Amino acid sequence: MKRYEGKRQGYAVIVTVDGRRLNPRQDLWNHSPTGFEWGYGGSGPAQLALAILADHCQDDEQALNFYQRFKWAVVARFSHRSWILTSEQIDLILQKIREAEPLLEGVT
Repeated sequence: MKRYEGKRQGYAVIVTVDGRRLNPRQDLWNHSPTGFEWGYGGSGPAQLALAILADHCQDDEQALNFYQRFKWAVVARFSHRSWILTSEQIDLILQKIREAEPLLEGVT
């Protein structure tokens, strides 16, 4: 089980996964060249949501499909100071997102 953690040290925002720095995955989408943020719905939180899902899912397409909804459901609600999120929690959140917004099959 992976452990994602975000904390503030002075003006710095540090995000790790299992103790190592989380790759921002700006190669997928560059929302925030200045880095991660959380606690609201802007570009820094979007970059964080994308990075977490890309690392967790190990599937870029899936990360791109879900990160905006994940941002609003989770990242925008993180505590200002610090947060911890496990891979088990992410799986549950993704399941709830899928259940809330089922794919519309046959719709053109």
